[in-house]
Amino acid sequence: MKTRIMDLFNIELPIIQGGLAYLADARLAAAVSNAGGLGQITATSLKDTHALKEEIELFRQLSDKPFGVNFAISRFKENYMPLLEMAISLDVKIFSITGGDPSPVFDRIKGLGIKTMVLVADVRQAVKAESLGADAIIAVGQEGGGHLGRTDVSTLVLTPRVVDSVSIPVIASGGIGDGRGLLAALALGAEGIEMGTRFIATQECHLASHHYQNDLVVATETDTTVIKRTLKTPGRVLSSDYVNRILELEDQGVGYDGLKDLVSGSANQHYIKTGDATQGYGWAGQVTGLIHDVPTVKELFDRMLQQIDEFKKKNIV
Repeated sequence: MKTRIMDLFNIELPIIQGGLAYLADARLAAAVSNAGGLGQITATSLKDTHALKEEIELFRQLSDKPFGVNFAISRFKENYMPLLEMAISLDVKIFSITGGDPSPVFDRIKGLGIKTMVLVADVRQAVKAESLGADAIIAVGQEGGGHLGRTDVSTLVLTPRVVDSVSIPVIASGGIGDGRGLLAALALGAEGIEMGTRFIATQECHLASHHYQNDLVVATETDTTVIKRTLKTPGRVLSSDYVNRILELEDQGVGYDGLKDLVSGSANQHYIKTGDATQGYGWAGQVTGLIHDVPTVKELFDRMLQQIDEFKKKNIV
């Protein structure tokens, strides 16, 4: 297995860990990178630049492997530029950009030799990202957890559409959680995969409560739903009565002011930390149907490679 993504980021396996708001810290990122993939620290969930500095320094104590810093730049975020400047000052070599116009990031890092990934949900966004100078595209289908595109295009269709529309490497995301998903992504023309939900249900994702992880294990592919469509920032979450209340309010057309407390980052954090689904919500993709345990990241990767070997033995690949 050899792809341009592996060469681009100097990694052993074409597996990228997603940004995972409030969850993607140095410990999880180091576990992913040490296992051969590319771990990421999410910047815009942290309280300030000092916290980001601490996370980057901790990663470097835990691993000497490549890693990235994710910047979620949606319109509801605070100014992310100080965080960007901190990552630059600490010589981070890989950035991923999600949830907004990446132009300011590219303007700032031009000529610095930083490798970039941009998450997109349609062909237009992919072409734009390439024109701005992105080194790779992450194409997320509607099966994915967290924030998605507005067009409900599946990973199976979106991945080859993006591959056919750009010349830079494409990373498939959404609905991928095992070796079969990796092989399928490669067959579609992608040169790597990004997984989010599957990494929440690993032992090194210590910021997720055991209740959250157990909910992912118990849930099936039909136990998620999409909220915030009326805000034009749709995202997939675990179904619950709390989430049903959000959907009811959306049907009533209450707008952002009527939803902001229910869909806030604080409500997400409450569920992440406590597993209390009566007072918060958790992001999750349809890949929950493929999650049956909470292994270490290394165990997960070994299992994925074993699945691929089994396909090879059957002369399927």
